[in-house]
Formats: sequence, C-alpha cells, structure tokens
Amino acid sequence: MSSAFLLIGLILAGMIAASAFRLPNKNAKAGLMLLAVLVLIGGVAMSSVRYVGSTSVGIVKRNALGSPLQPGKILATENEMGIQADVLAPGWHLWYWPVIFDVDTRPLIDIEADKIGLVESRDGLPLDPGQVFAPEVSNAEFKRMIEDPKFFLTDGQGRKGPQSNVLTPGKYRLNPELFTVTTVDTTEVPPAAVAVLKSNFGSEPTLSTPVADGDEPVILAKSGEKGILAEALQPGKYPVNTKAYSVSIVSTRETIIRFTAGEKGLLTQNGLDRSQANANEQREITVRTSDGFTFPVDVRVEYKIEPKNAPIVVAKLGSDDAPLLAKLNSTVRAIFRNNAENVKALDYVNQRSTQESQSLAMIGAEMARSGVTITGVRIGDVGDEETLGQLLNTQRDREIAVQEQETFKEQQKAAVQQKELSKTQQEAEEEKRLATASYEVKIAEQDKEKRIIEARALAESIEIEATAQANAYQLIANQIGKANAAMIEVLRVIGENRIEITPRVMVSNGEGGDSDPETVALIGTMLDQMVKDSNE
Repeated sequence: MSSAFLLIGLILAGMIAASAFRLPNKNAKAGLMLLAVLVLIGGVAMSSVRYVGSTSVGIVKRNALGSPLQPGKILATENEMGIQADVLAPGWHLWYWPVIFDVDTRPLIDIEADKIGLVESRDGLPLDPGQVFAPEVSNAEFKRMIEDPKFFLTDGQGRKGPQSNVLTPGKYRLNPELFTVTTVDTTEVPPAAVAVLKSNFGSEPTLSTPVADGDEPVILAKSGEKGILAEALQPGKYPVNTKAYSVSIVSTRETIIRFTAGEKGLLTQNGLDRSQANANEQREITVRTSDGFTFPVDVRVEYKIEPKNAPIVVAKLGSDDAPLLAKLNSTVRAIFRNNAENVKALDYVNQRSTQESQSLAMIGAEMARSGVTITGVRIGDVGDEETLGQLLNTQRDREIAVQEQETFKEQQKAAVQQKELSKTQQEAEEEKRLATASYEVKIAEQDKEKRIIEARALAESIEIEATAQANAYQLIANQIGKANAAMIEVLRVIGENRIEITPRVMVSNGEGGDSDPETVALIGTMLDQMVKDSNE
C-alpha cells in the first residue's frame, strides 16, 4: 500500500507538471508546478504510513540508512540495519518509507485456557555455565520482557535459549523474530495426589532433611535451586514448564498391599484400576517358628505417602511405584520371618494381635526412612489344614477339655451357691416369722395395756358418775325425802325409756321399811316391763 501511495503521487505530480508546461500564463504555470510538488510530497508522505490491525503486531526491518548489526546479534536495538527489536502496536504508524523499511504483520500470540506457552529466545545474553534454562524471574517482569524486546535485550538482561518462565492463558504482543512459543497443556494434579517437581536449572540445592542414623541425608531444593523441590504441588492445575521441570505425580491415597495366596486380579480398591490392583497383590509370606513349624500367613499392609514426605520418596525411591513396592515387599517379608523365629507355632496363632502391633512398629520405622507412612498391619489366616491341622486339632481338643473342666467347676460353684442361697432364703423366712411373732407379741401387749387403761378409765368414770349421782340423790333426799327422791328418779327413767305403767295392786303390811304402798306398786310395774323387754 505504501508503494502505491508513492507511485500515485509520482504519477499525479508528473501529470500536473506536464500540464503546467502547456500553459502560456507564467503565474498559472508556477501554481501548477507548486501543486505538482505538493502532490509529490504528499505521495511520499503517505507512502510512509503503515497500518497494523487489532489482532496483529508489526515487524519492522530497516534496509538502509543505518549501521550494520554487531556479529552474533539477530535484532537491532539501536536502529541498526536489520530486523528491529521493537514492534508496532495495532494502529496507524508514520515515517516508515518504502525501500528504507519493510513492515510485516504477524498475528498476536494467543494462549488458550488450560494451556501454557513455552518460550525460547533466539537472541540475548548467553546462559550461565552448566545451565540449560534462563533464570526464573517474576511473572510481571517476564511479561514486560517479552512484550518489550528492546528491554529484554538491554536493561532486562534476557538470556538466549529456553526460558524457565511460561506464558499463561491470554494474548501477547511479542516479536516472533525473537521469541518462539510452543503451546502445551497445563499440569494437572489429580485429587489424592501431589506433584513433585525436579528443577533442571538453578544453583545447587541446600536443604538437608533429617534422616535415621546411618542413612545418607536427602538434599532437597528451594525455589531457584536445581534438584527436587521440597514443596510439592497440591491437587489443582499449574502452569509448569515441563521442559524446565520434571513432574512426578505421587499418590497420597491410602493403599493396601495384600500378601496372600488368593487369586490375583480380584481386588480393586480405592479407585485403583485392575492393573494397579494386581500390582498390589503379592505372594503369600511363609514363616518358620521356633518349634519347627512352617506355615503361610495372610498379611495386609496399609500405607500412604504424606504430601510433605512425597519429595523424600521421589528422592529415595523415584517416581515409579515399582521401587516402592519392592522395598515394602522386602521389608514386610523380612520382619515377619524374623518375628516368627522367636515364638512357637501355637503362640503365634494365639497372639495375633501382638504380632500385628509388633510388626506395625517395625515396618513403620523401616519405611519411614524412605518417607512412607505405614498406617496398619493386619494378619488374616494363619496356616492351613496341611501345615497346622494336627497342631490346631490337638489345641482344640485340649481347649475343649479345659472348657469342660471349667464348666464342671462352674457347675460346682453354682451348686454351692444354690445351697447357700437356699440356706439364706430359709434363714430369711425364719427371721421374717420371728419378726412377725415379735411384732404380734408387742401388738398384744399394747392391746392389753390399751384394754386395761380403757377398763380403768371406764371404772373411774362409773365411780365418778355413781359418786356424783349418789351425792345428787343425797342432796335431793335431804331436801324432799328419800321416798320422793326415789319417785322422781323412777319417773325420769320411765320417761327416758317410754315405759307403759299399769299399776298392780300389792298388799303390803308396811312393816319393817320406809316404803309406802304406792311406791312398791310402781316399782313392781317397772320390773315387769324390764323383764318383758329382756325376753323380747
């Protein structure tokens, strides 16, 4: 387009100038010549205009009017001839004349989601001796360096070769003549796992982890150091430069290793696939006890790798499961065989929990040296009919005999207790009857005392009433005479008891007493009535 503007300007200026020569008027001719010059200048100026689209970047190459590049350099940072480090941003740009400059547009670098860009520089300072990647810098500084190539090649002191930093998802305006970008997937750490990184660049590692006596120390690396990093990556997605770092995915889930004679391939656990389940099925363990019995033992060992110990496991056993399983297999078999040498067969069978706890402590201590945590040791079947059948039958018969003796003893104890219980119950009944009799005696005595007291009270009451009545009669008799007093009392009784009176004729000679005939007759009538009432 710039060449077209220049060509159009030259043609128009030439046509205007040719027209000017045909005009007879000098002023008109001068005006057209001035216009031809202005058109030529405008065409030349327009030919320096360059446009860069919104999704592109402009690459500038100087062809003339500049000093040559220094040997070994690819991009120009001081307006030397050659490809310029600076790029043109989207928009209109002036003063890039044809012949002197070539401007080429390239698409922006677009890093999609869940992707990262691995960057390699074609120019810059040489890498440090022994290093194959540029030193790692902060993400903000790295972004400035790749979007400002001149800064990368000058004050930023960028290094030539693979960069340890990566491009995260987004669009970048970088110079493709300086940087090449390769797009790869982000590193995903699945659940129940961690990622252990081994840095392929940096200074020598300095972190020394504690170890057991006699073991060589495990040297881990910090950020910026070369070697296995001490900090593992937790589950998630990470922009890891898989060329600058070696990534080892280590499972942190609890895993069960079975040492059994059962058919392989039947166990699939904790999300393991069939091949992994088969790898966790190991040949049964055969032990020999101190009394010469040899028999198989069904053992299950549970282990896990803590996230903080994953770098130690990778440093000592590598990232593959095979060395770990081989180490665990050797340790478990040796410890179970050594423990069995110190006990008899029956004791081994009867003391299963003791063997489990003892083996757990010993296996745990040994595997901890490699960063592996043993969470459980379980003993299943011990021996079989072929190896321990006769011994177990003898033990069973002996146990039955012992149980029968214990049963007889318990029955004897029960009989004695029943006898004691009957005696106690009889004594309790006797005591109950004695207590009842004692209470009845006390009640009878109290009833006797009550009756005596009531009789005395009644006698005293009668005596008092009789005395009072006698005193009253005496007072009345003194006043009205004994006969009249008796008559009054008789009439009172007759009234209270509603006695019908029909006087009988009595013959009385009146001798020897103070009673008159009428009184005697009345008394007789009363006596008859009283006799009648009693008969009824």
